[in-house]
Amino acid sequence: MSKKSAIILIIIIGAFALYNNISWFMKYIYPLKYEESVIRYATEYNVDPYLVASVIKVESNFSPKAVSTQGAIGLMQLMPETALWAAEKIGIQNIDISDINNPDLNIRIGTWYLASLLNEFDDNIILALAAYNGGRGNVAEWQAQGSFEEKTIDEIPFSETRNFVAKVIKSYKWYKRLYKL
Repeated sequence: MSKKSAIILIIIIGAFALYNNISWFMKYIYPLKYEESVIRYATEYNVDPYLVASVIKVESNFSPKAVSTQGAIGLMQLMPETALWAAEKIGIQNIDISDINNPDLNIRIGTWYLASLLNEFDDNIILALAAYNGGRGNVAEWQAQGSFEEKTIDEIPFSETRNFVAKVIKSYKWYKRLYKL
């Protein structure tokens, strides 16, 4: 099948889905894999499971072997130093960088880290997500400089972080609409 034919087919399927029942098509676009781990660790660390799924969707599109150009690893795209630090904080001993590719462990560490950011930034999802992507130190600096006063996505100084937060928020809305967790 040519690229043009594939695009036309996707448009036809999308139009059919919109006309009939958007749910099955949108679940294809917003899959929910590793649901048991997402729910388990979201519950354990008191984070909305829809938010965890949204971070995974945007970070890796549920690919456990994903590696970013900056070296972030796995489903939740954890930087090795952050993953090792977080693992130590939650009592995981003898962890190796290659272990971070394990989906369950990656979700556990990433969810704990997200929970710690939500706690640090008073449950402000925009700030926590900006810190998840752009670094907690940068977010604290933006706040101290007054360049992030309204705490809206548009105020985020880094375009990559701004785009990340916007995508996660969009996914978050869809996951809450599509799934019953």
